[in-house]
Amino acid sequence: MTEAFENYELIAQGAEARLYKGTYLNRPVLIKHRFVKKYRHEILDKSLVNHQIKSEARALSRATAAGVLTPALYHVDLHRRNIYMEYLNNTMTVKKFIDENISEDESFWQVARSIAKVLGNLVGKLHSENIFHGDLTTSNILLRDVTNESRDVKKDQVILIDFGLAHVNCSVEDSAVDLYVLERSLKSAHSKLKDLIFTILEGYLENYVEKKQEERGKQVLNKLKEVRSRGRRRVMIG
Repeated sequence: MTEAFENYELIAQGAEARLYKGTYLNRPVLIKHRFVKKYRHEILDKSLVNHQIKSEARALSRATAAGVLTPALYHVDLHRRNIYMEYLNNTMTVKKFIDENISEDESFWQVARSIAKVLGNLVGKLHSENIFHGDLTTSNILLRDVTNESRDVKKDQVILIDFGLAHVNCSVEDSAVDLYVLERSLKSAHSKLKDLIFTILEGYLENYVEKKQEERGKQVLNKLKEVRSRGRRRVMIG
C-alpha cells in the first residue's frame, strides 16, 4: 500500500494510522490511512477498521453540524482504508501555543482563559449532541490566528481534530471521561495551567444552560468528580 502514497508526504505515524499530506481534487488534503495489523485475522482486521473509519467520519460530520469547527470531511474510502480531510494551514496546537508563550504576563493569561472558555463551550456542544471525542488533549486542539496579543478568542479560531477514538451515543460517563482526559492533559503537560479546567467547565456548563439542558450538564460534572476519584485511587494503588 506504500506505493499508493508515493506522491504524498508522510507527516505523522501513530499506533493505528499514518497521516499523509497531499492534494485531492485540487485541494490540500490530509489523508488518514489505517494500515493493516498483521497480527490480527484478516477478516477481523477489516471489520474493525471499517467500523473505526465509519465512526470517525460520522463523528466529524455530527460535530460540524453541531457548530464545532473540525477539518472538513472530503471522502471516505473503506477499500483503501482512507479518510480524506481538509488540510489546515496556519494553525498550531494548543500545546505548542502554550509551550511557546507561557509566562506570568497577564496578557498570556487573558488569552489562555479565553481559549479555555471557548473550548469548554465547544466540548459541551459535542456532548449535548451525543458525540464522544475520546482523546481530548492539548495536542488535538488547534488554534487559528491566535497570538499572545489576542484578547477575545472566537469559536471559529478553535478547531478539534483527531476523532479516531470518537463515537456517537455519548453517555454521562463518556462525557465525564472526555473532560477528565482534557484535565489530565492540562495538568501533565502544563502544570501551571491546571486551574484553567474551572474556566473550561464554566464554558461547558454555559452550553447546557443555553440549550435548557442544565440538569444534564450538572450530571456530567458530578460524574467527573467520580471519575477523578477513581483516577486518584488508581495512582495510589499503582
